[in-house]
Amino acid sequence: MNAIQSVADFSRSHARERPEHTALVCRGETTTYGELDARANQVAQGLNDLGLGVQSRAGFLAKNDARYFELILGCAKARMTIVGVNTRLAPPEMRYVLDDARAEVLIVGREFYEIVEAMEAEFATIRTIIALDGDHPRWPAYAEWRGAQSAEDPLLTVEPEDDIQQLYTSGTTGHPKGVQITQGQWVRFAEAVLAAGWARYTPDDTIMVCMPVFHVAGANGGLLALMQGARVLVVADIVPEDIFRLIPTYRVNYTLFVPAVILMLVSQPGVEDVDFSSLRCITYGASPIAESLLERAREVFGCDFIQLYGLTENLGGATYLPAEDHGAERNKLRSCGKPYPGAQIRIVDGEGRDLPTGEVGEIAIHCGWLMKGYWQNPEATAAAIRDGWFLSGDAGYLDEDGYVYIHDRIKDMIVSGGENVYPAEVENALFSHPDVADVAVIGVPDERWGEAVKAIVVPRTDSGLTAESLIAHARERIAGYKLPKSVDFVVALPRNPSGKVLRRELRQTYWAGHDRQIG
Repeated sequence: MNAIQSVADFSRSHARERPEHTALVCRGETTTYGELDARANQVAQGLNDLGLGVQSRAGFLAKNDARYFELILGCAKARMTIVGVNTRLAPPEMRYVLDDARAEVLIVGREFYEIVEAMEAEFATIRTIIALDGDHPRWPAYAEWRGAQSAEDPLLTVEPEDDIQQLYTSGTTGHPKGVQITQGQWVRFAEAVLAAGWARYTPDDTIMVCMPVFHVAGANGGLLALMQGARVLVVADIVPEDIFRLIPTYRVNYTLFVPAVILMLVSQPGVEDVDFSSLRCITYGASPIAESLLERAREVFGCDFIQLYGLTENLGGATYLPAEDHGAERNKLRSCGKPYPGAQIRIVDGEGRDLPTGEVGEIAIHCGWLMKGYWQNPEATAAAIRDGWFLSGDAGYLDEDGYVYIHDRIKDMIVSGGENVYPAEVENALFSHPDVADVAVIGVPDERWGEAVKAIVVPRTDSGLTAESLIAHARERIAGYKLPKSVDFVVALPRNPSGKVLRRELRQTYWAGHDRQIG
């Protein structure tokens, strides 16, 4: 970290020390640190030649690709900002993000050419579109555009307050908001991660990035590895057969999976026959995980697990649960861990007052890598950050050791007969049933109770699972008022790209025609 003062230094430092060392691998193609630094320089020069000024926005709409890291490092060197667009959005939502960000250039992957062509004339600020994979009749090919630029480092003086990333929130309700992350915040976050110890890599390590780069998990995973000179394996799509092939082929040492991906992988036939011996640690987070699933994953992968908790607004860095705290003797498995060095956590009520140990309230976070704010949205920023504390919207409590336990999003809390019911707690009880493959719990209208607890369950194939047997199973684990009053069985649950269940989408069917809509 001594030679690294900004994200712009990531490739510079290692290009000097180990130019021939592999930096990136994607679809079988490799990029060395010398090549990565030169290409980042070319991107910076090319953006300048397009007439973009300092802190201009460049949009990126493509599946995971090694070239994303050329672009973000190039933006850093040019003092510009990259805006990753969620590839799972509908076209009007994609256009909203790009227009809201006031992006002036868009780099787009082949899978999205047709979508961008259809809305090209409607963009508010985009002046240049570059075809990442070439073969477009009008847009310049990325490789040719980049190759035509000088590889000389612009060596601009980067300011700590320069925005380096604009990451958009999931937008499960209303329009997504642009989260401004600065150079200084990123460096302070990296320092905290190294102090916590969960992402200390060497040049001999291989880190697999398969979470989307438009999400904080994917972008962080690659940048933390590049910062330390490691090898980054970039995976475009999560296909179990591919993951099972790539891990032993490239001797992957570290990766991050959301719980939905862990569930998918451990449920695959033949997973026990895959060589996972190179894995040292899997980090996980972004949504609750059932204890039974975590225990199964530890058996299958045979490596350490570390849980991460945070939000886009603080680069995903609020708490971490070290591998040593995953043992049964520590009794911390349901916790999401303790604050990072340099971070603080409070549990507050609706008036912002501290709550005592063990009492559930809203999780408030204070750290040196908290977002600058929501892009051009001072009202939302003021509502989210009060006196330097970020109000997460997550409900949880602290134990006597200072470990954080999350119940759920506050907006997802179910109020049934005056009692607060947190879906994650009920889901954990249901998930422990061996015939449950996936589950989500929501509140539905009830004339007597106001809301009733409903479980929506994906059963394991041909399990014969019934609502009665599942409720009886849960009755042994949680209080009676938390039990589902009804159970629906489905083939799959809707999730956003970060793995969170879209409860709002699940609720729509049941709340149609009702005046009061929860969450």
